[in-house]
Amino acid sequence: MRFARATLRGLFLLAGMIAVAQTIVRIAPPPPARAGVVGVAPGAGYVWIGGYQRWNGSGYVWVPGRWVRPPRAGVIWVSPRWVASGGGWVFHKGYWR
Repeated sequence: MRFARATLRGLFLLAGMIAVAQTIVRIAPPPPARAGVVGVAPGAGYVWIGGYQRWNGSGYVWVPGRWVRPPRAGVIWVSPRWVASGGGWVFHKGYWR
């Protein structure tokens, strides 16, 4: 039983470490966001989540925006962003707040 508890604690710790992992790029800042036509929402209650530049290990790749339904009422989308830090660029994922 002790072994099982210790194993579970270890898994939760590992999951927490993975959840806070960040992408850090020390080569160049991401290119500017692309401009485009958003269009009309596919239905009531949809929110537009804008596109962003993602690092794929060797370069930036554009991830297009999309229409989504919020997970619950009253939340807002905080866009992903790149922040200059310590001589590099740190990616902060978007999230619902």
